[in-house]
Amino acid sequence: MIDTSAFQGKTAAYFTLGCKLNFSETSTFAKMLQEYGVVTAKKGEQADICLINTCSVTEVADRKCRQAIHRMVRNHPGAFVVVTGCYAQLKAEDVSGIEGVDLVLGSDEKARLIQYLSEAWSGDGQKRFFTQKTKDIKSFAPSCSRGNRTRYFLKVQDGCDYFCTYCTIPYARGFSRNPTIASLVAQAEEAASEGGKEIVLTGVNIGDFGKTTGERFVDLVKALDGVEGISRYRISSLEPDLLSDELIEFCAKSRAFMPHFHIPLQSGSDTVLKLMHRHYDAQLFADKIHRIKALMPDAFIGVDVMVGCRGETQECFEETYRFLDGLDVTQLHVFPYSERPGTSALSIPYVVSDKEKKLRSKRLLDLSDRKTEAFYRQYIGQEAEVLFEKAPRGRAMHGFTRNYIRVELPALEADPLLDNQLRKVRLGELTPDKQALKVELL
Repeated sequence: MIDTSAFQGKTAAYFTLGCKLNFSETSTFAKMLQEYGVVTAKKGEQADICLINTCSVTEVADRKCRQAIHRMVRNHPGAFVVVTGCYAQLKAEDVSGIEGVDLVLGSDEKARLIQYLSEAWSGDGQKRFFTQKTKDIKSFAPSCSRGNRTRYFLKVQDGCDYFCTYCTIPYARGFSRNPTIASLVAQAEEAASEGGKEIVLTGVNIGDFGKTTGERFVDLVKALDGVEGISRYRISSLEPDLLSDELIEFCAKSRAFMPHFHIPLQSGSDTVLKLMHRHYDAQLFADKIHRIKALMPDAFIGVDVMVGCRGETQECFEETYRFLDGLDVTQLHVFPYSERPGTSALSIPYVVSDKEKKLRSKRLLDLSDRKTEAFYRQYIGQEAEVLFEKAPRGRAMHGFTRNYIRVELPALEADPLLDNQLRKVRLGELTPDKQALKVELL
């Protein structure tokens, strides 16, 4: 029996690192606690509970997690501190040894947060640490919420069966699993009833949707497209070998799925892709980009690229650079390879120095900036529909067009009532930092 009185009058502070899936799950934690009477602490206010949702995709991510935990403990003395997410699952003992941490939740224990808090607040006050082996991670915790954001994030899948040589995510998240299409449609309908207009589909490997239920990702997309009230959907990230022509063709004529794709490439060198145990080659990736652009010429295409992984010789990197330079993509998400304990990549010869990783990263980031600026400039002077997002008082208001061009409305014209509103605008010049287009309302 949960003692709900223990939650009344409590405040909570949240901190999230990592991917959109983590942000989705953190906002669901907040929503869950709010239902029991816990309110979000105001800025500068000391909270009764701190929840840190962690990432472990790189060594840098691990370090940021540790720093965030220490900072939350320091800023909220006496708070009950909960650490969850991938770092908590992979390094549970390390996290449990951090002074001030009271609860460590692994990947299969998130749904039991309320129970653990109730026991802690009304029980013996002993620390509790709950993680499990990857093979035992089988549950699926639903998540469709927006937290303090404008857009909703709908978790459609969790886990991964791919086991790329550089990656620890399958060990942190378990094998691929998903809920039913019907349950996800119901969550989207609830978001619509709350006034939501845009939903981002999140997961670890969302194209693998259906492993649990025998359904297909494209059928999920078709079902969600029919939900009344939701004007926009975005697919957060989709492996190229799981991006079917049927899905591309449906999105091209869809009512609500936006011309916006994020596709992980990792390397444009087939030699490196094989070392990574990726499930495609560069030609397949190029074919998918060409197919998208043939049907949706205005599509925004973001690409993940890893630099400096083991086995990436200078020749392999140059091959990747030439491949991306000649590809009609919009933006590159570039990150340096990080050695992860327990991964098979550690047995691959040829190690790239940190200095060389930085040089390669900069070259690709410069290429990305040129591509994004060229893409934005095509639309200067055109009309577009923008979904605006709330901004801090006195700051410029931002939003996104259908094809994910970031726009900026000057602070003097920003109106809180524009939050979550679709408005027609005229796209103007680039902002000084070239990260957005200035707009005027029509």
